Amino acid sequence: MAQGSSLSKKRLFSFLAPPAARQPVSSDQVDSTYRHLRLQVFLGIFIGYAAYYLVRKNFSMAMPDLIAQGFTKTELGFALSGAAISYGLSKFLMGTVSDRSDARRFLTLGLIVTAGLTIFMGLSPWALSSIPIMFTLLFLNGWFQGMGWPASGRVMVHWFSPSERGSRMAIWNLAHNVGGGLMGPLAILGITLTGAWQSAFYVPGLCAFFLAFVTYLLVRDTPQSCGLPPIENYRDDYHPDYNASHEQEFTLKEILFQHVLPNKTLWCIALANAFVYLVRYGVLDWAPTFLSEVKGFQVQQSGWAWFAYEVAAIPGTLFCGWLSDRVFQGRRAPANILFMILVMGVVFIYWLNPAGNPLVDNLALITIGFLIYGPVMLIGVQALDLVPKKAAGTAAGLTGLFGYLGGALMANIAMGFIVDNYGWDGGFMMLAASCLLAILFMSFSWTSERAE
Repeated sequence: MAQGSSLSKKRLFSFLAPPAARQPVSSDQVDSTYRHLRLQVFLGIFIGYAAYYLVRKNFSMAMPDLIAQGFTKTELGFALSGAAISYGLSKFLMGTVSDRSDARRFLTLGLIVTAGLTIFMGLSPWALSSIPIMFTLLFLNGWFQGMGWPASGRVMVHWFSPSERGSRMAIWNLAHNVGGGLMGPLAILGITLTGAWQSAFYVPGLCAFFLAFVTYLLVRDTPQSCGLPPIENYRDDYHPDYNASHEQEFTLKEILFQHVLPNKTLWCIALANAFVYLVRYGVLDWAPTFLSEVKGFQVQQSGWAWFAYEVAAIPGTLFCGWLSDRVFQGRRAPANILFMILVMGVVFIYWLNPAGNPLVDNLALITIGFLIYGPVMLIGVQALDLVPKKAAGTAAGLTGLFGYLGGALMANIAMGFIVDNYGWDGGFMMLAASCLLAILFMSFSWTSERAE
């Protein structure tokens, strides 16, 4: 039995192993081939990551029907927590696997499995019959969801050089807005056509399953696997710490104990990410309740305020990435700190604006949405910058781990507890303190970037 298990693992890792470098293409074809493939692989990871978001929040769409069947909000909240816990863990742990895998197969495999799980939840009569089963399926879904970001990050660092990653990653990051936005209409279309609320799972799931194959057709692992030179050589754009050894695949031990865990700056931005996420979800998740209880908003008003917050993220993310590349010459800390200082100021306006002035509240929410998603994206880019390319997935996974387990979960648990015991003033004091702590930890990375 043990021998059979060992052979299965070997076959799996052999399937995921990075492809070998191909015979170099002729020098007169390098430029045209690079231009074509850079656009192709970028489209591949954009479509692929958007497809991940088609099958990420489907359970939330089904919760009203599950409540109607007798499940309580507390029970469903517990089931939903399975996805958040596993996603945070997976971004780090599966990130270590992605650094030693073919990004093309890794990204596609995760998408196929998470789409399959979502389809199963919609089609199986017992998948949504009890909280333990729901928790388990959502935990598994969250785990395979965690394969999307690291694989995309591996593609990004191999095909785009340091001085252009901020703007390119900002554009790619919009994939989650596109996928998350399309999930709702697809679910509604499925419910309209079938009359079954379960189609909120399997209609987006089938679309994601199809897009997994589109992703596989478009994505390539590294330039060397296509007969091209490293991106640094092609664009003559090198990170200060770059050397030829960064083109060799690392062992797990080398990734963790030479490049990731000893990196003090990486730990600083991971801690900063926890507080950024706490602000992000502390504002977003509690906006309907705060606006209703304190500002007198109706449900429809809160819904539009939520929508505006998310839409504002698109130009804000693009501007933050452009700023870090063009104005700060590839340095991420200055843009992050600037945006978080502005976030803190607008949080105070949102908090202290008296009731009866909804225009100011809506503008404050829109501005927070515009500002907060830049640092969310750029911390991931900075993690990629801080380590060799072959350790990029693990580094980004570490910041993601802190963001989801230290920030997103705490935004729900801590915010709820503090508001219950100390009122909304206590909750906003926590958000303001989180802004300050995020800025503090970001400032340590500013020093490191200046040292380079």
